[in-house]
Amino acid sequence: MLKRVDDGPAVVACNTCRFSGDAREDAGGQRGGTLLVAALRAVKASDTRYDGVAVQEMPCLFACTDFCTVHLRAPDKVGYVMGRFTPDDEAARAILDYAVHYAASEHGRVPFKQWPQGVKGHFITRTPPAGFVVEE
Repeated sequence: MLKRVDDGPAVVACNTCRFSGDAREDAGGQRGGTLLVAALRAVKASDTRYDGVAVQEMPCLFACTDFCTVHLRAPDKVGYVMGRFTPDDEAARAILDYAVHYAASEHGRVPFKQWPQGVKGHFITRTPPAGFVVEE
């Protein structure tokens, strides 16, 4: 059931997510998660700035009402679940731009002024790393 992956900073995308709040698939029969994974991989491959962030995928993050969902994680950092993205290169670039700042941060907190516009309003949850809770 579990597959071991690199433990570094990663964007884990749900590859079975709905295309949108209203549609399971696009006009071509593809799910939004599949399209978002492809966009993330293409954008990552296009720019070496993203080399320090892995793009990983798995079926169902259980955030089905928040289609096109990703989980941003790294060892000893607060994790974030984000969703309601359009599965395209623009969203993928915003997610990866945020992930670069996240990877460089000490505990996973990225100052708001560094947030790309494309991730604002897309946060669903934050999760503490194993063995920690967040202290304000």
